[in-house]
Amino acid sequence: MPSLQDIFGGDLGDLGERAREFWTEATEIWSAGGWAMIAIASIAFVMFTMGFHIWFKLRSKGFHKVPERTWRRWIDHPDERRGPIGRLLDRVTEAPTLDDTRLAFQHLRSSELAPFVRDLKVMRICVSAAPLVGLLGTVTGMLATFGALATGSGGDKTMGMVAGGISEALITTETGLVIALPGLFFQYQLTRKHELYKAFLAHLETVCTQLTWRRLRRAAAKTAA
Repeated sequence: MPSLQDIFGGDLGDLGERAREFWTEATEIWSAGGWAMIAIASIAFVMFTMGFHIWFKLRSKGFHKVPERTWRRWIDHPDERRGPIGRLLDRVTEAPTLDDTRLAFQHLRSSELAPFVRDLKVMRICVSAAPLVGLLGTVTGMLATFGALATGSGGDKTMGMVAGGISEALITTETGLVIALPGLFFQYQLTRKHELYKAFLAHLETVCTQLTWRRLRRAAAKTAA
């Protein structure tokens, strides 16, 4: 069985040294970005935390794991139901009339879809806010640069202040875009999964409504006979 040294090229000391150098460089870049980096980091934390929360919740619904022929059978065989879809059917298949079925699905959409809509809105706000905060950091960095040029005497101290302002301006812009772009694609995938779940609930409502109507129709025919 290969050891860690064999896997990483035989020199874990060099690997650790490179990791420390990378961390030091990343810390220096972070510090050069100024106060805007803290705001961007907070936005990134909220955005990706919310995104993974939505992803795990959608995954836990299990609507993509149960074939349609299976959950259609579960409608008429309650003893075979299991998992999230089985519990979902327990909530909507007990309605005796069409109006009750409609109300049951209305409550279901309120409880199942509304939280996703709210969380996706928060995520969209974060995606939009990240580059704007980065742009704000750019503006403050350029102001610091112009202030150094206006008040400095042209020595090394002035050049250091100018370089610091330019670094702040560029780093915050880049960081805001680096956060926003993957967040945008992540949000798109989550929105797509949410729409699939929404379509599944709409299809389930159609099937349950049709079955309820057929059951009422048969009951009315038996009564008339």
